[in-house]
Amino acid sequence: MVIPVEQLVFFFVILVRISAFIYTGPFFSLKNVPQKVKIGLSLTLAIILNQTIPYSELVYEGVIGFAIVIVGEALAGAIMGFFSNICFQILSLAGQLMDMEIGFSMVNEFDPISNAQVTITANFYHYAVMLFLLITNMHHYIIKALVDSYQVIPVGGAKLNPLIYTVMVQFVVDFFVIAFRIILPIFASMLIVNVVLAILAKVAPQMNMFVIGLQLKVLIGFIVLLFMTLMIPSVADFIFTEMMGMLKSAISFLK
Repeated sequence: MVIPVEQLVFFFVILVRISAFIYTGPFFSLKNVPQKVKIGLSLTLAIILNQTIPYSELVYEGVIGFAIVIVGEALAGAIMGFFSNICFQILSLAGQLMDMEIGFSMVNEFDPISNAQVTITANFYHYAVMLFLLITNMHHYIIKALVDSYQVIPVGGAKLNPLIYTVMVQFVVDFFVIAFRIILPIFASMLIVNVVLAILAKVAPQMNMFVIGLQLKVLIGFIVLLFMTLMIPSVADFIFTEMMGMLKSAISFLK
């Protein structure tokens, strides 16, 4: 059986977008995911899509035109993966802000996946939400969104809209707003603790507020974090909604 060259080129273009997404998207781009798994998943999805997407002739002129098509598909997959993956960084920012309020900002640990020093609460929230999303099969919807992108952006038809920077600017604004909404219980409780300590410092100046305040903040922070663990499903659902929204925005600016 001889496979036409046009079919192989069509399959290769599909593989480029999928591979770019797998290597930059959430869950799959983690460093502890073996390269064989990433390559195998990319090939499997590309083979399945090659059988389901109707073949359409790619329009390009010469080697340079083909290179432009490949670069466009790679950028499309990478941008979609980057936009959806960066939503998890909201959790890291929220966790770091929590630790700053509680007093754990100096307590860092090495994250072997990101190869960076992260605070304990940021690490906890990041992996707790990721585990919840994996348990509830939310990664299936992310793959489905990637597959559905071919209905909006045909194979070889990815174009980078210059106005995509507006989405990125808006997301930076939302990035900090969402992180602050997540840490609002900690922020409010620490504000109350600081007010109480300020009143005590005036009423009983002989008390060592530095020692008392440090221990009290840690105690109150642990209590609030304990109650906030009950909010992890809601936070995970919220992050997933934002992730899908950003993915749709990226797709709309690539067609």
